[in-house]
Amino acid sequence: MRTVLLASTILLSAGSALAQETPSNILTPERVFSSPSLNGPVAKGVSLSPDGQLVAFLRSREDNVDVQDLWAAPTGEGEAYKLIDARALVPDAGELSEAEKARRERMRISARGVVDYSWDQQGRYILAPLEGDIFLASRADGKVRRLTETAADEIDAKVSPKGNYVSYVRDQNLVIYDLATGQETPITDDGAGLITWATAEFIAQEEMDRDTGYWWSPDERYIALTRVDESPVDIVPRFEITGAGATMVEQRYPRAGRPNALVELYVRDQQTGARVKVDLGSNTDIYLARVDWADDGKTLYVQRHSRDQKTLDLLSVDPATGASRVILSQKAQAWVDLNNDFHVLPDGRFIWSNEDSGWRHLYLYDRNGRQLRAITRGDYPVKHLDGVNKQTGEVYFTASMRDGKELPIEQQMFRASLNRTVDPVAVTPAGGWWNVSVNGPATAYVGNYSDPKTPPQSALYRIDGTRVRWIEENKLDADHAFAPYVSRLQAPQFGTMQSHGETLVWRMTTPPGFDPSKKYPVVMQVYGGPGTGAGVQKSWQPLTNQLLTEAGYIVFRVDNRGEGDRSQAFETSIYRRLGLPAVEDQTLAAKWLKTLPYVDADRIAMMGWSFGGFLSLLAVTEPEAGLASALAGAAPTEWSLYDTHYTERYMSTPQDNPDGYAATDVLPRLDDLTGRLLILHGMADDNVIFGNATRVIDALQAKSAPFEMMLYPGQRHGVRGEPRQLQQWRTYLDFLDRTIGKRAEPAD
Repeated sequence: MRTVLLASTILLSAGSALAQETPSNILTPERVFSSPSLNGPVAKGVSLSPDGQLVAFLRSREDNVDVQDLWAAPTGEGEAYKLIDARALVPDAGELSEAEKARRERMRISARGVVDYSWDQQGRYILAPLEGDIFLASRADGKVRRLTETAADEIDAKVSPKGNYVSYVRDQNLVIYDLATGQETPITDDGAGLITWATAEFIAQEEMDRDTGYWWSPDERYIALTRVDESPVDIVPRFEITGAGATMVEQRYPRAGRPNALVELYVRDQQTGARVKVDLGSNTDIYLARVDWADDGKTLYVQRHSRDQKTLDLLSVDPATGASRVILSQKAQAWVDLNNDFHVLPDGRFIWSNEDSGWRHLYLYDRNGRQLRAITRGDYPVKHLDGVNKQTGEVYFTASMRDGKELPIEQQMFRASLNRTVDPVAVTPAGGWWNVSVNGPATAYVGNYSDPKTPPQSALYRIDGTRVRWIEENKLDADHAFAPYVSRLQAPQFGTMQSHGETLVWRMTTPPGFDPSKKYPVVMQVYGGPGTGAGVQKSWQPLTNQLLTEAGYIVFRVDNRGEGDRSQAFETSIYRRLGLPAVEDQTLAAKWLKTLPYVDADRIAMMGWSFGGFLSLLAVTEPEAGLASALAGAAPTEWSLYDTHYTERYMSTPQDNPDGYAATDVLPRLDDLTGRLLILHGMADDNVIFGNATRVIDALQAKSAPFEMMLYPGQRHGVRGEPRQLQQWRTYLDFLDRTIGKRAEPAD
């Protein structure tokens, strides 16, 4: 421990001295990890009010990028204004509860202040949780009202659809707050210990993209809510080590092949107070994936995922009795992916997506689950349904394609039709990366755009693509925070390579002043895991990429098989051998890089976090890749140590696939370590448990193999806060300098 601290101290001192001597147009770690953000004023969580008159968004404070306020702007004339000032309302933010810390960790929320908000359906109120309490902003007078001030945190707060109530979970029970009377009414009262009401369980939050455990009906008559019993889940003892000491945590962690929490669904009638249990079937070893209401509140739709994830059933539920029937099932040989494309129309028909054609596309069904027609078609996947104009029958969706063929490096919104299968029409321009949020009637949208030379911009658009107003233009002009460094911003190159009949896309960025007659070291950035979007994008790149190019490195990334939103064949090629196709593709890329005349074949490193850390470990123990070094952060190292829903989706269970689990274990590969290794891990990680790192550390020490290590007390699955992130990147750059160097060398 003393050696690690001494190395950090020397590195900090050296970094400070370097910062003082660095020319003003060269980006430094010290500037990247300080306020204000060099990305400029980026609007987050942008949404349009239900009446279409106001746009709300989150903006980081200029004096502290880690704290957010809630802002609003009229859709017509007028300047944006601060609606909720986080520090004015709560000057001294205290510690969050463990439940809220865990929930934010699952949602990858690292900021403080206002981190979430919601509208009622009329747009009269905006509800904002703030540091564990609940605040309500009124559109009529602009006043902000504090609803709670308790020792316990109120989590997952919502305004009821008609704006009569506010609901939240406190101490594992659901509570309803009447806005007219100010009276609280507990809806449940037996939540305690291992029983929790109205809260998404660990697996739902971490792996299923379901962050809530209760749902209001549109007419406010019913509330559907979960009851979670964690008693079947194994206790996995772990130390949560902070700078102040260590605490033993007996975490309920559902490892692959072991029991999950028992999740039940109930419906409470707000008029009578009666509560009925929803019939989810006789098999309780299932996943409650999604819950949706019909517009009239008379039908509850539930998506039920089988434990092996090969079947996804759609249930139609009578909320008065809890009786259910299966109206549609999706099945697959490998797994059925979850999505958020289910959309019920006023006449009972619904839209849903599936991959039956080999690509994810949207289909129209009648109320009984009979497929009527394809809404989209072609050799590209629909990424998500954005909105439906019920008056015109126009359907809006996001995809990465051009002329009916996939184009993974760009993303746009397109328009199709409910009434017939037509070739979609692009609504947003090509050439970069768009994320959109369409309003309820699908007459307008908030568009967020960036490309390699344009930092994130947000604007309000009519549904035909006409811009109404900027929300954050974030123009990269002389007044922009990034302006001093823009002259050294390098445009990335994009390309493709073939692997096992599949097309892989890559991105390469060279250092300023690049000279192709010299040989450069390369840093291969990697994530590589399934279930996430594309890593190779024509979008504004993380500022840390420029830290690497300024240090003299070529920065390279390739999306391997299994990664990104691609065809079903591309995704499922990893089935039962998670990580092996990925390392084959990364090895192919490393070997190709070595053939380039301006790449130093002996100076290639790989760096990644989480699955990227795992893949970095696989690559640095792959002789054919021949890496000089690797940086592996928060890496899973043996899949039976990871959670059920993620791991079993791709690997089945350890009992069913022992050979696959053995083949992807990092430990047997350590004898083939080809270069220097840096291991990083949070010492309070409750996702990829610290034991994943200690088993590798122990094995390397038993082999007398040298390696380096950087541990983060109190940090979970990510390193949070500017000071620690600065230390993290100083560590990265120091390690890379010592293992692959940072200067180009003359060609032989």
